[in-house]
Amino acid sequence: MAVFLFPGQGSQAVGMGKDLYQAFPQVRELYDQAAEFLGFDLRQYSFEGPEEELKKTEVTQPALFVHSVALNGLLAERGMAPEATAGHSLGEFSAVVSAGALDFLSALAVVKVRAEEMAKAGELTTGAMAAIMGANPDQITMLCDQAGAAGVVVPANLNAPGQVVLSGDAAAIDEAVKIAGELGIRRAIRLNVSGAFHSPLMTPAREALAQALDAVQFSDPHVPVYQNASAKAVNSAAEIKANLLLQLENTVNWEASIRQFQADGFKSFVEVGVGKVLQGLNRRIVPDAQTTGVGSLEDMETLNV
Repeated sequence: MAVFLFPGQGSQAVGMGKDLYQAFPQVRELYDQAAEFLGFDLRQYSFEGPEEELKKTEVTQPALFVHSVALNGLLAERGMAPEATAGHSLGEFSAVVSAGALDFLSALAVVKVRAEEMAKAGELTTGAMAAIMGANPDQITMLCDQAGAAGVVVPANLNAPGQVVLSGDAAAIDEAVKIAGELGIRRAIRLNVSGAFHSPLMTPAREALAQALDAVQFSDPHVPVYQNASAKAVNSAAEIKANLLLQLENTVNWEASIRQFQADGFKSFVEVGVGKVLQGLNRRIVPDAQTTGVGSLEDMETLNV
C-alpha cells in the first residue's frame, strides 16, 4: 500500500472527472450531490469549462475536492486504501476525507465556505503570489526581509528544494521579484492568482472558516494525516481541525511533510487527483521513492499499488 497525496489549487483542468462521471454511477451520485449542495453546476465547469470559470477560487476548490474524493472512493472499492494521507493546501480536505476524519458532505460544506471566503479576502486586499525557483533558504529569508519594507511578504508554499512560493501585498511581491533578479536567482515570476493565499492577508476569512469547522463533526482518522501546518503525522480529530484553520494564514510545509513520510518509513506514493504536480515535487524531494498517480479512468484501470 501507499501514501495518498491530494493536489490543490492550480492543478485543475477542464474535462477532469468527466470520464469517471460517465463510467460510474457512484461518481455521478457524488457530483450530483455536490451540484445540489453548492447551488451551481460543478459538473458543467469541471467537464466543459469554460476555463476562466473553473479558475475562480470558489469553483476551483470544490471542483478539485470532489474529483479527488471520487477517485479515492473508486480506489477504496478496489481494495486500495492509504497507509497515510496528505494534501497540498485545498488537497488537505481530500486527505482528511480519505483518512476517515470527515465525511464527504461535511468536508464539502467547509470547502465551500473556505473557497468563498478566500475569494472575498482576495478582493479586499491587493494581494499577490510569486514563484521563486532556484533560491536557497538564506536567499528566501533575504527576499522576505528586504521586500518586507513594501508590505507583507511571507513564504506561502515550501514545495521542494529550490521551489518556493511567496505571498503577500502586491507591492511587496513585486519588490521580491525585482530583488530576486538582482540576486541572480534563476527565476521569479508573479502567479495568476486571485489573492495572497497562506499569508496574513487571508485573515478576513478566518472567522467564517472557524465557524464552518465548528459546525461539522470530526472523527479520529483511520490512518495518519500529515498536515501542512505541522509537517507531522496527526492522529486526533481535534488536532486535524485546528491545523485546517491554521493552514489558512500559514505556510504549506510540503517538502518537510514528504521528508517526514520518508523518515517514518513510507516509500510509495500515489497522487490522487488531476495533474502531476505532486509527482513532480516528489521526484525532487524523494527521488528514490515510488511515486505514481491516478487522475482519470485510464489511470484507474492501469494503477498497480
